[in-house]
Amino acid sequence: MIWMEERKHHRESPAGLWPEVRSVIALGMSYAPKDDPLRLADEGGVGRISVYAQGPDYHDVVKRQLKALGRWLAQEAGRDMPPFDLKVFVDTAPVMEKPLAEAAGLGWQGKHTNLVSRDHGSWLFLGAIYTTLDLEPDRGGVDTCGSCDACQTACPTDAFPRPYQLDARRCISYLTIEHAGPIPHEFRAAIGNRIYGCDDCLAVCPWNKFAAAANANLAFHPRAELVAPELADILALDDPTFRTVFAGSPIKRIGRDRMIRNALIAAGNSGDLELAPLVQHLLSDENAVVREAAGWALQRLGTLAA
Repeated sequence: MIWMEERKHHRESPAGLWPEVRSVIALGMSYAPKDDPLRLADEGGVGRISVYAQGPDYHDVVKRQLKALGRWLAQEAGRDMPPFDLKVFVDTAPVMEKPLAEAAGLGWQGKHTNLVSRDHGSWLFLGAIYTTLDLEPDRGGVDTCGSCDACQTACPTDAFPRPYQLDARRCISYLTIEHAGPIPHEFRAAIGNRIYGCDDCLAVCPWNKFAAAANANLAFHPRAELVAPELADILALDDPTFRTVFAGSPIKRIGRDRMIRNALIAAGNSGDLELAPLVQHLLSDENAVVREAAGWALQRLGTLAA
């Protein structure tokens, strides 16, 4: 899918792109899940990991495909096209992939602010190729959310102050992945057993009925140990083991301490007193954020048990 804009806009673009860029090729790859992402919501002893992170790191997979397309374009250039330059991006620079994908006709930005496709629902990884080629643009996507507010009402932490606007400070994906310090107490109960990301606003989108797991790229097939990991196993991880378990996964970048913090909150919400010894052991962890989360989890387990 192709999108073009005036050259002067590229001079102001944030990605360090050269001013000769004339076209953007926006692409998407489906990672539609086979199972309902919400099915583990009431399974207190396991942690829920966002669908996109259950397989290999999407940055690597999508970038390989973009580079392969770039090589194909370079081969074609030797025949019918003038010489050109290109750069590929997969969530690796301040490139606005979602607006670009909408402008190129892949879909539209839904009320949950993510891209929605008629064919793939909300389950798309996005990438972009910036090029100096002059290409014929595609027609932009058309918003067909209508009056539906399923994604808005499904959010556990009310992170949508209004349709098409997200308050990241309340978003569980932000809190469990990007936020480095203690998670605010007001959101901890709502996090439930989510230990990395949240799929609720994506999973309830009605357009997902057209998204078939069979159409998803096999490279994104989930790793069995990440589909429903036991909280007891996560809580027992030290740093070397964490790095081994999550090697090749996008989860690895948050580090052991942040993952343990998340698992402690899930443990506190679980009501499972069998986790109490593991939680208590973490009261003496080297990391202050982990220690604080362990104290909260132990107190909450006692409260829930009472």
